[in-house]
Amino acid sequence: MKGWSPLLALLGCSAVHAADIPAGTQLATEQVVVRHLKDEPASLSPLKLVGLPELQVLRDLFEGLLTQGPDGKPVPAVAVRWENKDNQLFTFHLRPDARWSNGDPVKAGDFVYGWRKLVDPKEAATFAWFAQLARFDKVDEIMAGKLPASELGVKALDDHTLQVTLSQPVPYFLSLLTHPSLSPLHQASIEKFGNQWTQPGKLVGNGAFVLSSRVVNEKLDLIPNPHYWDKAHTVLTRVIFMPINQETAATKRYLAGDLHITESFPKEQYDKLMKEIPGQVYTPMQLGTYYYAFNTRQPPLSDVRVRKALSYAIDRALIADKVLGTGEKPAYHFTPDVTAGFEPKANLLSSSSQQELDNKAQALLKEAGYGPDKPLKLSLLYNTAEVHKKMALAIANMWKQKLGAQVELTNQEWKTYLDSRQSGQFEVIRSSWVADYNDPSAFLGLWGSHHSGNMTGFANATYDQLLSKAATTRDSGARSRLFDEAESILEQQAPIAPIYQYTNARLIKPWLKGYPINNPEDVAYSRQLYIVKH
Repeated sequence: MKGWSPLLALLGCSAVHAADIPAGTQLATEQVVVRHLKDEPASLSPLKLVGLPELQVLRDLFEGLLTQGPDGKPVPAVAVRWENKDNQLFTFHLRPDARWSNGDPVKAGDFVYGWRKLVDPKEAATFAWFAQLARFDKVDEIMAGKLPASELGVKALDDHTLQVTLSQPVPYFLSLLTHPSLSPLHQASIEKFGNQWTQPGKLVGNGAFVLSSRVVNEKLDLIPNPHYWDKAHTVLTRVIFMPINQETAATKRYLAGDLHITESFPKEQYDKLMKEIPGQVYTPMQLGTYYYAFNTRQPPLSDVRVRKALSYAIDRALIADKVLGTGEKPAYHFTPDVTAGFEPKANLLSSSSQQELDNKAQALLKEAGYGPDKPLKLSLLYNTAEVHKKMALAIANMWKQKLGAQVELTNQEWKTYLDSRQSGQFEVIRSSWVADYNDPSAFLGLWGSHHSGNMTGFANATYDQLLSKAATTRDSGARSRLFDEAESILEQQAPIAPIYQYTNARLIKPWLKGYPINNPEDVAYSRQLYIVKH
């Protein structure tokens, strides 16, 4: 990279945001990285992001109060320090050298403006629910149209001091602040350009990079933000995001040298890729769990003995090793092992042999009144995808061989499947959950009696009380014990059968360095990346 010096390399090692370059590393002359996106971003506005394609680009274009370190933990970004009173009143002090890409200073009022737009019902922001999750004071009333957005619990005490009031303590609040939906917004450019403000040459961001050009369904071109506060330690001179929605096509482009990193690869190619390019295949653990959910509202799944029998009879180790075989781990509890603040405890599923579990399953099903003369009959619903079909066939076979169950497999296209799930038109349904923030509550909250994602009909007052108590408990050890108790109730009541913990499979060129492969949320900023001489 032109202009790169040993002094900058040394500084880079000590800076929070910089690429962590070991001493003596020789960098490539050209510092251009081509990154794969799974689809064309729906929008480049933090108010209109939908999922991963938008998130990957927005993390480069915008920066919030906090950002994530390589391990996924929140670290200072626009905010250099803060005070916290009872996890409910926060005062953030903004760095004086933070600048927008047009040179304007980033002020506390920019966060007030952005967050008010996020919760304003007129904006219909896709991640407005994230502000509810953060429990900003008055957010529910504002989103219900009962109060104006100006009543939100956030205010600028001065240009560099932001005060945030929550309606209740939120122990994981700082982690939420790393999400792009809570980025500041540049009011002047949005008001000047209206709906066109996200176009190249009009988009004013405060991240390490700025949008240079964009060809829809082909590429997004980013160059360093000349006014970014830590620009001296940004190594890359250009970042190209390439939308390719087919895993096979992306893998071909990668192998041809057109991409430096992919977002995924076809699982059926895992063995082949491991033989041909073993040092470029990564399958780190991810904050996600694949599971089957039981409809507890009606027979036969209203009987806890039947639910337990079905869960026990699933050979999770066999599925992880043989059916999948791409680094996944068996799920003996719903919360993944890599979740912050969660220390998985041994339970019946993890401490028993599969033969012992099968014996218990057979005894439970017999106790529930099922046997050769009265076989258990049920339907298993999954959305159309090869991996879900493979999983359904394997598990249905386990239930048939071990329990004599007669299982009808039904697959539906995504939209129809969602309708069936939301209306409770299923007996057993395949599903998965990937967390939006790194905390056990992001998983266990799903089975609260009022959570919109709880499709099982499961409701347990004690479980709800444990979640409520965890939400207001500051001591990490005490919170962990509360979550353990919640996991224990899920095991005892079995509204779901966790099956495996997700990995985040991807391919990375050996000369591309700095990718935070051990971040369980898979958050990667291009400012962390660099290319070594090769």
